[in-house]
This record gives sequence, C-alpha cells and structure tokens, in this order.
Amino acid sequence: MTEGERGTADPDTWPPNRLGRLRRCEAAAAMAVLGVDDHRIFDLPDGALARQEGRGRQLVGELIDEVRPDTILTFGVDGITFHPDHITVNRCVTAAWQGRGTPGRLLYATSTIEHLARFGSFYDRWGSYMTDERPTGARPEELTVHLRLEGRDLDRKMAALATMVSQTGLALSLDPETFAASVAEESFVDAVTVANRPVTHVIRNLRLHDA
Repeated sequence: MTEGERGTADPDTWPPNRLGRLRRCEAAAAMAVLGVDDHRIFDLPDGALARQEGRGRQLVGELIDEVRPDTILTFGVDGITFHPDHITVNRCVTAAWQGRGTPGRLLYATSTIEHLARFGSFYDRWGSYMTDERPTGARPEELTVHLRLEGRDLDRKMAALATMVSQTGLALSLDPETFAASVAEESFVDAVTVANRPVTHVIRNLRLHDA
C-alpha cells in the first residue's frame, strides 16, 4: 500500500523521500529472491492510510478484478503489531473482497501461542508493537494454514528478509539459528469467521473452524 517512507526513528538521517526509495529497492530485491514477477506499490501515504481508506479499498478491488486470485493473504484485524496502517490494510482488503462477493478465500496472518511464547520478548525489545495491546496467539487447531518452513524454503525466506535490512536489521542481529526459528512459521486464519469483529475480541477469543 505504501513505501514505508516514514517507518524510522531517525527521520533526519532517513527523510521520507530517501527511505521510500530505499524500501522500494529492498522490496524489489526481496521479490526477486522469492521469484515474484508481479509486484506493485500503490504509493498511498505511510502513517496515514486511515485517511485514504476509500482509495485503498478501490485499489485493492481493482487488483482483485484484474488478478482474480483464488487466495488472498493480508494482515489480521490486529495488524500483527497493532500498526494502524496494517489495520487499515486489513479493512481495505476485507471490504474489497466482501464487495465482490467473497471470491476465493481470504486469509489473515496471525501468530501461534507457541510462537509468541518463544519470541514475544524479542518483539517487545525491538519495539515492534505500536500500542500497549499484545496478541495472545492462535492454537494450532484454529489455523486454516500452518506451515513450518525448512531447508531451501526457509533459506530463501531468510535471504529475502535479509534484503529488507531497513526493516529487519534488529532481527538479523540474532544468531542465525534463532533468526531462522523466528521466521520459519507461517500461520493464517480464515477471514470468514473473524471479519468485522472488534480487534480485542478477536485477539482474546479466537474461535475458528479447522482447515
């Protein structure tokens, strides 16, 4: 949705125009590692997506119409880290999907209870969460998709993340084994059962059907 041009604690060194250019390059490099050949940035304002929610919904809707995906992945209603832009992305994607009759399936990224128990302290130390709220995580039986990457797949993901150093620099400071363990899991819940519920309710009371 954005370039992430305001995502820094040091705007003097990284003014928006400079950071935006860097993050475009980082994203392109990560997509190349993953073999993604269709990557788009909508250039909506970082940190102010809520004021552009209508435009965001329109852009996502047009993309759905063009691509006709069988599966859409996006942030959960908590934005993973309670980032307001991430939460707005969830609303834009969900509304566009619903407005088109819910084509295909929509999955929300989440963390498992096990993952948060192991790595939640790292996220707190890095200042990843944008509010005082914390996710409690989903149980394995609540997940629609749950992958544990290993071997070449995990190596490729780690390589892609390493290209996005302006966002992953702190994580890369971990020892390689811990870093690999922290990114090896991919977990998603089905949006059908959680769309439009209040964030705190979803975080504390996930009740999802099995895959």
